[in-house]
Amino acid sequence: METYGGRRNQAERDALTVETGYALCSALFAAAVLFGAVAGPALLFELPGTVEKLLLRVGLAIAPVAFVARVISVLVRFRRERPQPSQPGRTSPDS
Repeated sequence: METYGGRRNQAERDALTVETGYALCSALFAAAVLFGAVAGPALLFELPGTVEKLLLRVGLAIAPVAFVARVISVLVRFRRERPQPSQPGRTSPDS
């Protein structure tokens, strides 16, 4: 994303903004689905108190971990996919 010794151009900044937004939205969705899958039965059904508390606590513990893991994985993958110039300082592959 960063050019050699220079600033990012507008397209690179826009791509980073879009990728960051995607990472946050997809992480929020993944965390919500995971929380719903784990804690959902405790919220929907009448379960014994211990089981209900356990499911809620596990859901509350796993959702933030999933959120952070998703954000990191998306942003690391985005950083790896950027093209690298084959010869620094050259403006064109043909030069």
